Amino acid sequence: MPVLPVGRAVLEPAGMSDDNIIHFNPWRDFNDAAPLADPFAVEPDADQIARFVDVVFGYAEGLIPIRGFVDKGQGKDGRPHNIWIEADATAPDKLATFAGWAAREGAAVYVIPGTVAETGQARAGDVLQMQSLVVDLDSGDIPAKLDHLVHHLGRPTLIVESGGRTSEGATKLHVWWKLTEPAEGADLDRLCQLRCEIALKVGGDTHFRSAHQPIRVPGTVYHKGGLTRLVQIREAADLEVDFTEMAERVADMPPMPGVGMATVESREKPAIDDVLVTPAHEGGTDKWSRFEGASAAIGYFLRLVHEGRMSMDEGWTAICGYNAAMLRPAWPLDRLKRETNRLWELHIKRHGPPLIRLDSAAPAQTELPAFTLGALLDDTSPMPDDIIGPRVLTPGGLLVLGGAPKVGKSDLLIALLVHMAAGVPFLGFTPPRPLRIFYLQAEIQYHYLRERMQQIGLPPELIAAARDNLIVTPKLRMLLDAEGSARVAEAIRAAFPDEPLDILCIDPIRNLFDGGPDGGGENDNAAMMFFLKDRVEVLRDHVNPDCGVILVHHTKKLSKHQVKEDPFLALSGASALRGFYTTGLILHRPEEDSTQRRLEIELRNGPALPAKLVDKVKGKWVEINPMNERLVRPEVGARHDAERDRKRDVILSILLDEAAEGRLYTINQFAEAFENKGGLGGKDTIRDRIAVQATKGAIKFIRDGAPYGLGPSRSRFGYLCVEGMVMPTDDEDVDPATGEVTPASIAVLPTHYKSPQTGALLEVENPQVWVYPEGERP
Repeated sequence: MPVLPVGRAVLEPAGMSDDNIIHFNPWRDFNDAAPLADPFAVEPDADQIARFVDVVFGYAEGLIPIRGFVDKGQGKDGRPHNIWIEADATAPDKLATFAGWAAREGAAVYVIPGTVAETGQARAGDVLQMQSLVVDLDSGDIPAKLDHLVHHLGRPTLIVESGGRTSEGATKLHVWWKLTEPAEGADLDRLCQLRCEIALKVGGDTHFRSAHQPIRVPGTVYHKGGLTRLVQIREAADLEVDFTEMAERVADMPPMPGVGMATVESREKPAIDDVLVTPAHEGGTDKWSRFEGASAAIGYFLRLVHEGRMSMDEGWTAICGYNAAMLRPAWPLDRLKRETNRLWELHIKRHGPPLIRLDSAAPAQTELPAFTLGALLDDTSPMPDDIIGPRVLTPGGLLVLGGAPKVGKSDLLIALLVHMAAGVPFLGFTPPRPLRIFYLQAEIQYHYLRERMQQIGLPPELIAAARDNLIVTPKLRMLLDAEGSARVAEAIRAAFPDEPLDILCIDPIRNLFDGGPDGGGENDNAAMMFFLKDRVEVLRDHVNPDCGVILVHHTKKLSKHQVKEDPFLALSGASALRGFYTTGLILHRPEEDSTQRRLEIELRNGPALPAKLVDKVKGKWVEINPMNERLVRPEVGARHDAERDRKRDVILSILLDEAAEGRLYTINQFAEAFENKGGLGGKDTIRDRIAVQATKGAIKFIRDGAPYGLGPSRSRFGYLCVEGMVMPTDDEDVDPATGEVTPASIAVLPTHYKSPQTGALLEVENPQVWVYPEGERP
């Protein structure tokens, strides 16, 4: 059973803590008789809990804050108990365990539908990721509200009956939409705003405008008012929605007639003349919040840009000036940029294409390179050297490495870059010489980055060769826009002042993405092309037009069949990315229970390369021979392998234990004595397992049992013997220091072994040394 870490209750008095989950009131009942089972008791549903965890936390990383407190109206008292569990594959079982305890105590189970970094964190500012949108329908005509939501926002992923009833008797509902990937940073703030807007438009619970608002878990038990019900999933669908698309649907959804209210953005706004000269402080202490002030100012300047009265650069400069002068404290530039792009996209949608003012003449046209067929046929000059061979990364090429979270792509990438910087081949990828690499990464903070590099587990001589050739940035809080590109170019020139750069690596796209003046996201083809052509390629042209670029990208969730058919469909975002790169690499795990990964390869500048089966063995990435990979029913084969290994261990353990009691066995004696014991099966199965282990050297034989008080065996092979076997004797050993008397024992040594080549019984040369055939040591 999983062990649940129990954290400190948020509402408990200072200085109080709990090491374990305890009863809310252990002195509530002095009757010490064993409780009788209640045939009508409602039990938690582990399957529904697992479905909920997948929808709300399946893609997230970090800790899930869970709250348990006694529902009102039961005549029970108790303070809250909070735990934090890792958002990984063990989360459903741990949450189900907590739900079972809570059901017995009359406690409700709530979660904050987002993850935090550390145990004890549960405030809104602590939430790092959320991957779902939710609205709580707890009053009024709930079926009509649900119909309004489905009509305008689309079918939800989950509809949950929360256990409560309205005064009219209607069932209260929680309606969930699962996102294609977790929202974080500025997107997290926008997600909370969307939750509030949805609630306002249909008369839902507006408390969900806060990221730390908890919500009941389906599959747990509702006890309020003494009524016991299961919080249950009414309807579930395997649906995911794109965050940007959902934001557009929410913006377009009208308030429900007679119920909905004006949203945060559409209610009466402050006058722009006042906004531009009045500071707005954090915490909502002014007439308008920082968000309302920023939205009004950004919208004002974007309207001027749209009407051609300001250039795009002038508009952005004015927005940054307002941010610095009037917001206390000012927004980070990446958040300001995201909000500007979002409002610009909405403005274009509502008012059509902008009239952009041109500040300078269009650049002069340069001659287009063009060649005749004859010229191409006659050019026999040597091909340029690959940056990474064979044709994996060519001069001026673009390589995209994709993979799901936690599949190991960052670890694989770091190992690849270190090898390339040292000029050493890696998994068949070969550099022509030590390469100069600038690794622009925006995920890992400095201290954890240095810890990962120090634990890389590569040979010291290889790391020494790569020390000065690989330059890595800690986590960056910036976008790769015009300003960010200039900063990166300057950093690259400072890192490699004398020699040109060979590889520029950007990890990941999502954290540095700039969709351009139209403000599109990763799912917009035009925005993706802008990022690739106007940001990535322009940056490369500034530092070295011939350098290779590696982009790291996340993948979306596909079925195993879809990944097998076309793994590169898994790349997140717009399809323009696949049409632009020269090489694609996808790292995925074909079998969840196996550590092996499959590296799919797609080349544009060279012949096709077969996929590689890779794994991390003793801290090093290695390529596995695909001839050893099962093609048919690999899961069943793995289970059979594990069962054979178990039977081997059981047989060897029994032989050791029996010898310690003074008993040796021939093959037939052992098979007959332990038939159907220890899960070994019938005697024929046992004989087969012994024969296999004899060939592999784990079992050998004793032809003469006289030294052990036994006569010669009539069996062809004799008595069974395993490594480390001992038998008791009639003598005693006396410890000279303490005088303690213990029974003496002697080592049981083999005299013969089974030849792994011929199966013949051969004499052991040195009984003191146990020899295994090459590669067979267990």
